[in-house]
Amino acid sequence: MNFNDYQQKSRATAKYPAIGHAVIYPTLGLVNEAGEVAGKIKKVFRDKDGQINAETREALKAELGDVLWYIAQVATELDLPLDEIAEANIAKLLDRQARGKIQGDGDNR
Repeated sequence: MNFNDYQQKSRATAKYPAIGHAVIYPTLGLVNEAGEVAGKIKKVFRDKDGQINAETREALKAELGDVLWYIAQVATELDLPLDEIAEANIAKLLDRQARGKIQGDGDNR
């Protein structure tokens, strides 16, 4: 499945309230789901000596899927195709790599 197919198919399941601008709810959902991923990773190091077992890997896969869903909805609300976002991001990263600027801070390096 490519990103645009996912974006289009996931939109059929996008049922959320309009609170102000339509981008607000999915943006808040994205932050929440990203926090859930971070929480699961934190618990791997707190409770499992940093070992990711099959059960945890599956739980993380589910949470990452939720992150992807919210990214797709934010992008849709902004009228941005996911394929375009992915292509622009990889072009930016490859350019930084070619210029020896893959590490460091800031968007404009």
